[in-house]
Amino acid sequence: MFKTLTYFILVLFFLSCKSKVEKIKPSIESISESIYASGIIKSKNQYQAFATVNGIIETLFVTEGDSVKKGTPILLISNEAQRLNKDNAALASQFSDYNANIGKLKEAKLFIELAKNKMKNDSLLFVRQKNLWQEKIGSQVELEQRELGALNSKTSYLSAIEKYNELNRQLGFSSSQSKNNLLISNKLESDFTLKSEIDGIIYSLPKSKGDIVGLQAALAVIGDAKHFILEMQVDEYDILKIKKGLIVIVNMDSYKGKVFEAVVTKINPIMNERSKTFIVEAEFIQQPEILYPNITFEASIVMNTKNNAMLIPRNYVLNDSIVIKSNGEKVIVKTGLKDYQKIEIVSGISANDELIKPSE
Repeated sequence: MFKTLTYFILVLFFLSCKSKVEKIKPSIESISESIYASGIIKSKNQYQAFATVNGIIETLFVTEGDSVKKGTPILLISNEAQRLNKDNAALASQFSDYNANIGKLKEAKLFIELAKNKMKNDSLLFVRQKNLWQEKIGSQVELEQRELGALNSKTSYLSAIEKYNELNRQLGFSSSQSKNNLLISNKLESDFTLKSEIDGIIYSLPKSKGDIVGLQAALAVIGDAKHFILEMQVDEYDILKIKKGLIVIVNMDSYKGKVFEAVVTKINPIMNERSKTFIVEAEFIQQPEILYPNITFEASIVMNTKNNAMLIPRNYVLNDSIVIKSNGEKVIVKTGLKDYQKIEIVSGISANDELIKPSE
C-alpha cells in the first residue's frame, strides 16, 4: 500500500513538472530589424548667442518666447568709452571729408595761377632783356638777373603744381582714412548690440538688465519656431549600418501612447570620444503639433522590414542558432531578422513544430 501511494505521488509530480514546460509554435508576423537610439529634440537652426565684448547689460529688447527676425536686437551691452570713440570718429570724418576741404584745393589752384602768370611775365622780361643785350643795350648783370628771375618763377610754378597734387592726395587719404575709422567704430559699437542671426524664437534668455557679461557664457538660445530635428546618439558599433533615408520610429514621454515616424537626414562624421557615440539627425515625417527644445525621446532606426516572417521569441533560441523541439530534440536553425523580442527562423523547423524554452 505504501509503495503504491509513493508511485502515485511521483507520477503526479512528474505530470505537474511536465505541465509547467512552456511550449510554443512559430507565428507568422511582420518583423523589423532596428537600432536603438536616444536623444533630444532641437529646434532647426538652433544656436547659442554669445557676446564678442565684455560689459554690463544696459537694455533687454526681447523676452523669452518672443518671435524675432534676422537682425533683431536682443540686448545692448553698455560701454560709454566706445560710444565716445564713435562720436570722435564721426567728428574726425566730418572734419577730414574731401568735400569739406575743397576750399584748400581752390586756394592751391590760385597759387598755381599766380605762379604761372609770374612765370610768363618773368620769361617775357628775360626775352626782352636778351633782345636789348643783343643790341648792346643794358648790362650783363641785368640780363643774368632777368634769367634768374625767369628760372625762379618756373620753379615756383612747378612747385605750386606739386603742392596742389600733394594736397589733393593728402585730403583724399585723410577723408578715406577717417571714413574707415568711423566704419570700424560703428562696427565695434555694433558688437555691443547682440542681434538674432535667424528668423525664429527666443527660447532662453538667462541674463537680466545690469548683469555682467563676458565672452564665455551664452546670452540667448534662438531657434526656428516651427521646424524641429531629432538629435540621436548612435553607438559606434551600429554607426556603419546607418544611412540617410532610413525610417525612425519615435516615442516621447511628452506624447505617451503615441508613435511618430521620422527619417534620417544627417550623420555627423565624428565620434564623441567620451560616450563612443555618433550624432545622427532625423526630421519628422509628420511633426507633432507642439514641440519644445530638449524634449527627450527614444527611437528605433529601422534597418529592414519583412512581412509574413516565421517568428519565435528570442529566449527560445540558444546562441541565435539552436532550438529545442517539444520531444527534446535540439535542432540547428538559420535565423534572419530580429528585434528586441522576436527572431525570424529562415529554415530548420516548420510553423507546425512545437518548441520548448531552453532551461536557464
